Amino acid sequence: MAEVVTEILSHAAADGYPLKYRLFHANGETKATVVFVHGIQSHGGWYESSCKALAKAGYRVLFLDRRGSGLNESARGDSPSFRTLLDDLAGFIQDQRSQLPQTMKLYLGGISWGGKIVLGLETRRPGLVDGFMLIAPGFCPKVQPSRKERIKIALSRVTNPRKLFNIPLNDPELFTANPVAQKFLREDPLALRQATARFLLDSVRLDLYLRIFPRKVLVPVLLVLAGHDRIIDNEKTRKFVQATVSGPLQVVEYPEAHHTLEFEPEPGRYIQDMLAWLDARYNG
Repeated sequence: MAEVVTEILSHAAADGYPLKYRLFHANGETKATVVFVHGIQSHGGWYESSCKALAKAGYRVLFLDRRGSGLNESARGDSPSFRTLLDDLAGFIQDQRSQLPQTMKLYLGGISWGGKIVLGLETRRPGLVDGFMLIAPGFCPKVQPSRKERIKIALSRVTNPRKLFNIPLNDPELFTANPVAQKFLREDPLALRQATARFLLDSVRLDLYLRIFPRKVLVPVLLVLAGHDRIIDNEKTRKFVQATVSGPLQVVEYPEAHHTLEFEPEPGRYIQDMLAWLDARYNG
């Protein structure tokens, strides 16, 4: 099978911020477009294997790096507000929609913290996508800053909103038990290890936004959970998603897996399950 053609491109957000993204061209006839957004610390480079697998199976895949993270060098770890991030994603999806045939479907995948942005988009700008894949989504985290650190963040939000604080996920063992992947995470120059006070406080505000202004999700949703996840609470996450989704919901859990499924020694089953879900939508 031919190698996947990959490009790094840029999309201008509404305020002119250049958002970098990876484009994985579909091999053969394009079945659908899939857009992914990453977690608080990661970036699109963590997920190239699964993106290439989807592209080889005929899906056009785009992985958008959040402003201030990954390939985006300006204002590292910062965002004016969570609504800015939602609008960044909405603008990107609308731009992609304008380039697609009207009959082609577009699916949105949210990984870890990115799951909050995905669901927030459906509240702020409903109806932009045809389905969601929520991969170990960060709606109900186990890990958070200490109480002392939370007080410092709240005070800095008023006095110095761009002050940087450590993201409480800097231990690679939280993400994976794979030693090779742990080494990669420790040495990754693009990983985001600090974020501003206003970004971190807005992460909490986004949690409240999702709960105060809930919108029932009517399109199909795939929820993927890792049984040994040390970052999110699976049971609370499952209940939250079940209460939110009114359309078709498929839940897949890998009992022995850790948070970042991409880094499992054998991620093939996870990738095949994503493909099966996408193919069911394509063939349905």
